[in-house]
Amino acid sequence: MNSYIMSSPAFNLKKIVVVFIIFLCSGNVFGQADTTHKLDRKWWKEAVVYQIYPRSFKDNNGDGIGDLKGIISKLDYIKSLGVDVVWLNPIYSSPNDDNGYDVSDYRNIMSDFGTMGDFNVMLKGLHDRGIKLVMDLVVNHSSDEHEWFKQSRSSRTNPYREYYHWWNAENGKPPYRYSLFDVNHDAWRYDTLTNAYYLHYFSRKQPDLNWENPKVRQEVINIMKFWADKGIDGFRMDAFQYAAKDTTFPAFPQGFEKNFTQYYGMVTGLHGYLQQINKEVLSKYNVMTVAEGAGNTYEDAHNMVDADRHELNMAYAFDGVNIAKSSGYSLLEFKQVFSKWDSVFADKGWLSIFLANHDQARLVSRYGNDSPEFREISSKMLSTFLMTMRGTPYYYNGDELGMSNPGFTKIEDYRDVSLLNEYHHQLNIGGSIPDFLKEAQFSSRDNSRTPFQWDSSTNAGFTTGTPWIKVNANYKTINVATEEKDKNSCLNYFRKLTKLRKENLVLVYGKYTLLDKDNPKVYAYTRELDGKKMLIVLNFTNTIAEVKTGYDLSTAKLILSNYEGSGSDKGKLLPYQAIIYQLQ
Repeated sequence: MNSYIMSSPAFNLKKIVVVFIIFLCSGNVFGQADTTHKLDRKWWKEAVVYQIYPRSFKDNNGDGIGDLKGIISKLDYIKSLGVDVVWLNPIYSSPNDDNGYDVSDYRNIMSDFGTMGDFNVMLKGLHDRGIKLVMDLVVNHSSDEHEWFKQSRSSRTNPYREYYHWWNAENGKPPYRYSLFDVNHDAWRYDTLTNAYYLHYFSRKQPDLNWENPKVRQEVINIMKFWADKGIDGFRMDAFQYAAKDTTFPAFPQGFEKNFTQYYGMVTGLHGYLQQINKEVLSKYNVMTVAEGAGNTYEDAHNMVDADRHELNMAYAFDGVNIAKSSGYSLLEFKQVFSKWDSVFADKGWLSIFLANHDQARLVSRYGNDSPEFREISSKMLSTFLMTMRGTPYYYNGDELGMSNPGFTKIEDYRDVSLLNEYHHQLNIGGSIPDFLKEAQFSSRDNSRTPFQWDSSTNAGFTTGTPWIKVNANYKTINVATEEKDKNSCLNYFRKLTKLRKENLVLVYGKYTLLDKDNPKVYAYTRELDGKKMLIVLNFTNTIAEVKTGYDLSTAKLILSNYEGSGSDKGKLLPYQAIIYQLQ
């Protein structure tokens, strides 16, 4: 092309048009600053994770246990929620001592749940709907019925002996280690076959794997490759902060069990194991990763998830879920915890945001108000919080309906191994059983594991058989079928929230600023990105509350309220009211 044509007015006009089209496509329109290119955008940061407890989600064959075909039958429902990722609790072969968290074969599907063929159909069904799948990786421990452990305990010279932690009895009783699930809270279990003790931080049927053995690490790497090659999209690494051990097993101070994570978590070597996993597996696949627990300090959490560490993607800290007690909780502490974690991760690393999962009681029963008067409105308020904070939100199945604790009153109602063993422990030490059962009614893990409530038919539409655990008695009014018909239901409100988050990157990446810090009733904050600012105000009480945001709300645009069409009246909020405003 000659220089005359290139310098002609007509050519320059074409160049201007091309530049303007590029300008428009970039999203930088009419002078609005565009800084999204500066964001380290990742799909797992922008995702909403929906946790499915497969045993309780949907039973397809009438045996009373949820299964993979049941999940397959509800894929369109999952899609309708607007979620991006399903985190599935363990479905591997297991004798079910701890509902699948005791794995006997990491490459097979538990018969209760179906077959590998069912898994393949489910995975394809999720992917066809644009939903990714994250699986639990349970490798702090295995089942005592895993072939590795069977071999390990068969003799002291067996090649698999060093796959687990053994202490020979002729060396005396090993230094005390606390077990979370053992009936005596003793993590060393004597085995007569080889006259030795094996270590189990959880139940007796969950012996801890010896991560100090490179062969164990290679086994886990191969397992991860197996599932990643099948096309799954990530791993949630169960109890992984406890995987590394000081194998000299020094004595711990008396009473250490009151803060056992300080002694069990983040032991030297763990980061090396994660870096090896990252190098050999995670760096080769487009997967997301999160470890259960974030260590003992903010530095621990950063060391696991900062990109330059080449370990995991995000921290899953328990400070927030540990606040709720049967006696109540302080909103000031709640705000302080979440604000502190946000500030520490404001510039580097990434967080998970959650208030419920399979190990916690129901969201609305712990942090809201599950009375008939306030259950629905407080559930919506809590969902608003989870969907408007910075970090990847994890949302537990059934909470989108406002499902509540079942109110079990008898020990026979419970199925959880940790609770049943603690019950026997309390009997052994002469503890107060009425007090124990009252506390279980509030905090037991089984509170969140009752069957998903699909409709008002027998057993809430979960099964045609006898459910493995009782259905919550309120299923006739709290269920999907009923809430689908109500535009103002918890379910449809949740759908509005996921849509809002997806359409507004400010709610994903935006700067978080706490307002009215010392207000004991209201949590208020802004999210700000690229010149756009949203204000979120949440009344955490059952009374009218005042909030001082420092903004003129009369000029703010109401985006969403859990009271239909209702904003704040001169800074006053109705009980459990949640409002999202756009300020600019």
